[in-house]
Amino acid sequence: MSWQEEVDELRRRQEMALALGGPEGIARQRQRGKLTVRERIGALADPGSFREFRGLVGSASYESGRLAAFTPKGAVEGTVRIDGRKVVVNAGDFTVRGGSASSDFRGAIGQEPSAVEHALAWRLPYVRLLDAAGGSVRGFETIGRTYLPDGNGWGQHDVRLLQTVPVVSAVLGSVAGLPAVEAPLSHFSIMVQGISQIFPGGPPVVKAALGYDITKEELGGDQIHVRVSGCVDNLADSEADAFTQIRRWLSYMPRSVNEMAPRGETADPPARAEEALLSLVPRDRRKPYAVRKLIDHVVDKGSFFEVAPFYGRARVTGLARLNGFPVGIMANDPMRGGGATDVAGGSKVMRLMQLCDTFHLPLISLADEPGFLVGLDSEKQGIERAGARLMTMVNLSRMPWCTIVVGRLFGVAGQCQHRPHGMFRRYCWPSASWGSMHIAGGASAAYRREIETAPDPEAKRREIEARLQALASPFRTAEATGQDIIDPRETRALLCEFVEDAQAILREQLGPPAMPYLP
Repeated sequence: MSWQEEVDELRRRQEMALALGGPEGIARQRQRGKLTVRERIGALADPGSFREFRGLVGSASYESGRLAAFTPKGAVEGTVRIDGRKVVVNAGDFTVRGGSASSDFRGAIGQEPSAVEHALAWRLPYVRLLDAAGGSVRGFETIGRTYLPDGNGWGQHDVRLLQTVPVVSAVLGSVAGLPAVEAPLSHFSIMVQGISQIFPGGPPVVKAALGYDITKEELGGDQIHVRVSGCVDNLADSEADAFTQIRRWLSYMPRSVNEMAPRGETADPPARAEEALLSLVPRDRRKPYAVRKLIDHVVDKGSFFEVAPFYGRARVTGLARLNGFPVGIMANDPMRGGGATDVAGGSKVMRLMQLCDTFHLPLISLADEPGFLVGLDSEKQGIERAGARLMTMVNLSRMPWCTIVVGRLFGVAGQCQHRPHGMFRRYCWPSASWGSMHIAGGASAAYRREIETAPDPEAKRREIEARLQALASPFRTAEATGQDIIDPRETRALLCEFVEDAQAILREQLGPPAMPYLP
């Protein structure tokens, strides 16, 4: 007695699921310049590594007790391997009802675990490939009623996931409703130029609520969310580029908070000393320098992966390796507003700190901090609250942290480049200068009466500034405090040594983060 008949039925159902939303839906997907859901998984995964689960879930119709038609659910779930490492993937299928979620497939008795629950239980990194319109009023007819918004029964798992494993969201189409919120509900997010948009409600909803017409791209395209809102980190020029960036970002991450990040191979000697570092910072501090060249001179060659390059551009953040060990990197960019930390830059830096603290990566700061951004626009954005949050994040963090002061370090923003507890180390270049505020602006404020009553106020101001500048040598600080000042060419060697020493501390910190990750 064989079960071949039932196996044949299984194969027939699997073939129906492979048809996705049918020829018309697939044709519309291609007309929009997008890959189908299974093509996307194939492009992301190591060849032949996809193992699907919940693949038989869908809407079926029967004739005389035999399956006549089958429409799969609007998502494909399973595990893949990425560079040999297992990852859970959940990919929206826009060809099936626009990828809309259906309550038919949630909460049933005997329901198998979702992709999120699987990633939590198995401690596996999680990748969302978002191409879904969220909820639809069509669903009301399907279930015969409306329902109270109580999706946090599932959302709680997404929040727990952020505290447990690396989470990536890729926006690969017009994404609305809950899936739009899932884009920033991640540790790394990416959009594809020309095909990606996110919004809680699309143009028809905006028209009904606010009475004006707007296109999907104008409302929620990459020019909004990668450059202005900061809801999405990176921009890809194609889906293939997005998958390449996802693979690379994941390469710096551990499998979960319970494991160490993988050390990569490198042929770059730790003692490499770049002569260019000696003259990188101009003596005339009104002249900026290329901070990404500084980063490239210090980290393992070719290892810097920048995160959120178009948002909060006064601060540069990303991942890199030092002697093969993954690290977080942050730096001030003097070519953008002098490198002064604004609300956006502070937000970006805090996300990096949280990432390093959650997944046990050392944090390296290349500091040239003139202070928090001043001015009316900065006040309107709440720079003081942003500064308070940044100070709080610094003091709650615990990952090993090394700051290299290459230039200025002023005020409370400069204070946020230092941590008074845990494994923290600070080195300074001879080009560094510091204080509660800049001498030029500070002298005009502190000596205002003396300057205003002088026979020649301008001459008096210059005299006072010259007197103060004579006290500004970093060597005077070193005489009193023991601050270590280094030859800039020693930077890489010292950082490689720091990161290697940090591994013992990081192993002690394995497990859930001390402070929750907040996206």
